[in-house]
Amino acid sequence: MNRRFILLALLAAILVAGAVLVLAPGSKQATEAPPLAGATIGGPFSLVDQDGRPVTQDALKGRYALVYFGYTYCPDVCPVDLARLMQGLRAFEAKDAARAARVQPVFITIDPARDTVPVVKQFVSAFHPRLMGLTGNQEAVDGALKSYRVYARKVGPEEATDYLMDHSANGYLFDPDGKPMLLFTQVDKPDDIAALLDRWVQ
Repeated sequence: MNRRFILLALLAAILVAGAVLVLAPGSKQATEAPPLAGATIGGPFSLVDQDGRPVTQDALKGRYALVYFGYTYCPDVCPVDLARLMQGLRAFEAKDAARAARVQPVFITIDPARDTVPVVKQFVSAFHPRLMGLTGNQEAVDGALKSYRVYARKVGPEEATDYLMDHSANGYLFDPDGKPMLLFTQVDKPDDIAALLDRWVQ
C-alpha cells in the first residue's frame, strides 16, 4: 500500500508541475501557435530612426517588435491607436519588467513627405520613452509598406500640402525572428493588449 501511495503521489506531482508550466505567464507560445502564425507579414526595410540613424529589419532581431504604421499629422486615429498600444505596453512593464524589456515598440510613418526626422522624434517622444520612430524617403517607406502588407493612400489633390492619409490601422506583434504573431485592432483596450503581451512574450 505504501508503495502504491508513493507512486500515486509522484504521478500527481508530475501532473501539477505540468499544469504550472502550461499555465505560467508567457508559456502559451511553447504549446500553441500564435494567431498570425504563417502569415506573410513583415520583411525587409531600410529606414532611418528619429535620430537620423539607418535602421533595417536586422535591428529588431532577438526582440519582439510591437509595430504600428501611421502618420504624425493624423487628427485622431493614429494618436489614439498608438496611445492604447503604449498604455498596454506600460501595463505589461508594470507586471513583468524583464519580459517587457524584450518588446521594442516601433512607429513607422506612411507620410514621409511631412514626417521628417525631427517631426517623428517629437511625435514618438509623447508616447513612450522606448518608442522607435522610423521614416525615410518615399521609396524606402513604400518598401516597408509592401513588406508589412500595409495599405496607405493620400486623400485629396496631389499638389495639396494639407491632406489626410487613408490607411489600414492595426498594430502587430512580431517574434524575435521577425515572424508575425498577433494583430491588435481598434477594439483592443490597453488591458487587453497587456494581457496578450503577457501571454505570448517569453
